[in-house]
Amino acid sequence: MDFLTSPFDWWIEPFYDNVFMRNALWSGLLAVLATSTVGTWVVLRGMSFFGEALGHGVLPGIAIAFILGGDTMVGAVIAALVMVFGVNLIRAHSPLPEDSSIGLLYVGFLALAVVILSSSSGAYSGDITRFLFGSITGVTDSDLLRQLIIAGITLLGIVVLHRAFLVMTFDEVQAELLGLRPRVAHAALLALLAIAIVASFQAVGNLLVFAFLVAPPSTAAMCVRRVPAIMITAVMLGAVAVVVGLLISYHHDTAAGATMALGTVILFLIALLIRSLSGTYNVRLIT
Repeated sequence: MDFLTSPFDWWIEPFYDNVFMRNALWSGLLAVLATSTVGTWVVLRGMSFFGEALGHGVLPGIAIAFILGGDTMVGAVIAALVMVFGVNLIRAHSPLPEDSSIGLLYVGFLALAVVILSSSSGAYSGDITRFLFGSITGVTDSDLLRQLIIAGITLLGIVVLHRAFLVMTFDEVQAELLGLRPRVAHAALLALLAIAIVASFQAVGNLLVFAFLVAPPSTAAMCVRRVPAIMITAVMLGAVAVVVGLLISYHHDTAAGATMALGTVILFLIALLIRSLSGTYNVRLIT
């Protein structure tokens, strides 16, 4: 119960005395800012499976960049954009549903990553684990700068394309009639999703980024009704998960990324329980 009996020592001192904790805090908050805003559209458009697939789809780029000694974030960006392009290409030329093309590329990219990683030296296993599960306490100033730039690009895209995303989410035919080019907007959303995931893998890792992408917006959608309010609430909920998760990890020596991701899911379950007890089940959005 130190968080109640010694609030300064538990809540403040870890960030005050440790540079790595302050960097981890900023990294986590930037990751939440990028994923929760894009994740709102992922949740509203029912694209959660694609978000999960893309989270794993960046692994081949990371693996190749790592083995060649290059920048893993650049490799992740390239792999993510290739997967987005591939999904749109298969979607345009295949009679199969979109989830089929996503599933095929998901398996293909994941298998490619396993092949690449299995061919490399076992001495790299520690770094591979960091890519999979995150190493937020090891972020550097250059990592934070890149996260800041990517988060800024994501927010700019969300603001500029808000109307197109909103209309195509609820009525794609109307979006076409209004000249909003829903296919182009959809491709832009996938690109923003890709760079948001890339910005977050340093913080929570590829296998856990899905929690940040889906859980805070899903929780927010049960609490508020307007899309901008969902985004703001999702960012706030994600920020709570980051702060509390980091502190629990620091005081109890748990994996930071997994602890933060677990926090987002716990917040969702709490909101769901409260909503169930109140007898409210339907979520109606106000556009």
